[in-house]
Amino acid sequence: MSNIARRDLLRAAGVAGLSAGLMACTRKEVGESAGVSKPPVTPRVTDSPTAAALPRVQKWASSVHDVSPDVKLQAVRLAEASGTWGAGDGGVENARRRLIAAGYDGDLVEDLEPVLGGGVAAVAQVVVAQYGGILADSASVLAVVDQWVLQGDGSVKAGGTTLDIRLLADEPDWTVTKVRPARRGRDTGDLSRPARRLLDNDRVVLPYAAESDIRAGAIDDNVLIALGWLSSLHRVDVSILRSGHPLRVFGTDRTSNHTDGLAVDIWALDGRPIIDTGDSPAVAEFMTAASEVGAYQVGGPVNLDGAGTAYFSDDTHQDHLHLGFTA
Repeated sequence: MSNIARRDLLRAAGVAGLSAGLMACTRKEVGESAGVSKPPVTPRVTDSPTAAALPRVQKWASSVHDVSPDVKLQAVRLAEASGTWGAGDGGVENARRRLIAAGYDGDLVEDLEPVLGGGVAAVAQVVVAQYGGILADSASVLAVVDQWVLQGDGSVKAGGTTLDIRLLADEPDWTVTKVRPARRGRDTGDLSRPARRLLDNDRVVLPYAAESDIRAGAIDDNVLIALGWLSSLHRVDVSILRSGHPLRVFGTDRTSNHTDGLAVDIWALDGRPIIDTGDSPAVAEFMTAASEVGAYQVGGPVNLDGAGTAYFSDDTHQDHLHLGFTA
């Protein structure tokens, strides 16, 4: 099938509602609890009868299949330490002290505003950590963070963001040098039909930053329509659309397709992480289906066409699928 024919198929799917029967449930608004796959949260016992209980969260754990788990761990522990505090320990200066105590540069708090908002107490959970790029001496780890903040009136505000955490190789551990948080765009008042359909699709699970990208009209309809169609095959857990991804392909001066709203990264299918199932037939079949519905480049744990140009694989893409599109 030619790229033109595939694009025609995608646009027809968007108009006719190819996956309409799979898109019946209403998603949460950004700022409420989103449907990100995560361990179930359990109410935590509190001594205060007026304070709502923050959920008990689980610390992120690496996979035995990870290319370099120590790199991710350095990034993730930063996100957890900055986004979690107890009563009386909030604010920028307390966060600075927490980072220094954990072995990080305290000045990194200047990059962490999205998870340092006011509140009595807070807990943060890293839902997924994937590579934005990994080389011998430098790396980008993209941490998708959910956070619950206890307010002064006893209510709990749920939110989250995505952090692009940069690291350099050092001894004995890798060192975090920079954090680039996702920046939420302004919601558009005129969403396209594919955008509305995808936001109502409970088989496409979106983190906060990705949902915000769609609501801001920053994602090309070809990406949204393809995701809707692919959700008929599996429940799709998205990690990144645009915000929070490096502007350039890591280690190069080439603009990333993510920057132009023409790519999506997927970290799990049917709740099973790509990093643990990357060599399975289901992942290969999904990659093939993505190519057939318009993705001109499909990256993942396996290269399905060897020296061809439709598929690719490297260390960065062992933990997620990258689908790149043309406008």
